[in-house]
Amino acid sequence: MTSTLPDGAAPRSDARREVTVPYGALLGETAACFVRLGVPEARARLAAEALCYGDLTGMDSHGVFNLGRLYRPLLESGGADPAAEPEVLRDLGACVLLDHRRALGLWAASEAMDLAAERAARHGIGLVSVRGATHFGCAGVHARRAADRGMIGVVASNCGGQRIARPPLGAAALLGTNPLSVAAPAVEGRPFVLDMSTTVVPTGRVRTAARDGREAPEGWLTDDAGRPVRDAAAYDRGEAWLGWLGGTPATGAFKGFGLGLAVELLAAVLPGAATGPAPAALEGDGRPGGSDDDIGFLVLAIAPDALRDGFAGDAREVFGTVLDCPPLPGRDPVRYPGHGEAERAEERRASGVPLPAPLHAELTALGLRLPAVPVAPVVPGEDR
Repeated sequence: MTSTLPDGAAPRSDARREVTVPYGALLGETAACFVRLGVPEARARLAAEALCYGDLTGMDSHGVFNLGRLYRPLLESGGADPAAEPEVLRDLGACVLLDHRRALGLWAASEAMDLAAERAARHGIGLVSVRGATHFGCAGVHARRAADRGMIGVVASNCGGQRIARPPLGAAALLGTNPLSVAAPAVEGRPFVLDMSTTVVPTGRVRTAARDGREAPEGWLTDDAGRPVRDAAAYDRGEAWLGWLGGTPATGAFKGFGLGLAVELLAAVLPGAATGPAPAALEGDGRPGGSDDDIGFLVLAIAPDALRDGFAGDAREVFGTVLDCPPLPGRDPVRYPGHGEAERAEERRASGVPLPAPLHAELTALGLRLPAVPVAPVVPGEDR
């Protein structure tokens, strides 16, 4: 096991400091930044909503941390076309094939889900298969758009031709993190939103740990020989591999890898996008490589009310039962995926979004005006 930090070492002091900013300001300034980068105003707002969803719900690895690191360079380099208009290649009514033509995925994936939901309202199901796409942030923000309409939403994406993770027992990188999200109505105001990578964590989680000087928990990363690596920064130095859901081959890594392959099939092979497993992957030394151009994704909306009556009530009962499950002694209440994120979003809309101080400074340097939320003074003797 390798590590650059002693066990239990604290993160850097500058990373621990936070600046809390109003959500409205974060959203508005992020949208304005996208407008300055050439994205039309309405779509810039949609893109900002998708990006800030990560910070709002606590998934900061997919939030504004990526504005300067990923999306600004992507737009400035031409990797994403700010003015792109998706093209319909085939329309079968309930099924649509789109070429996103390098549109910014943050808004384009949301529009694709809106199209899928519109078709589901007419046909009971709407499937939108996309090629030529770019990064779309949190998969869950797009899947949730269906849930907000009383539907079930499914979003799956590959990483284009980028290869990050190797198969269990394999020596060459073949797949990306291949995220998958399923969203549905549950209890009021708390939709079910499963949002996951098929690797044990997405690369953004590793990078935010490295930024903050935190160790990677055991199981996230391994070296070439399969030994655990605790230094989160080792990943971007090319000294560590991402693991699969399930852990090791002995504990179920083939399930995570198989799920990643299923996403590759549905998200990329189906629409004809670039794929990670290609002959070029077997050339060279097998290290991570390839390009994240021509990403593919699948967007699916299902309208339960078109099939039968009573779905909403049954869903409330299922997820309500999960919430009523007694926790183990001394443990937090049982929750389902999306419940905690909805609670956190509600709190942060009201009280502000905390950003690490270095990230706040980075965003300020990009031209975002993000005032800090005033801290209420502590009155001596007041019970707080």
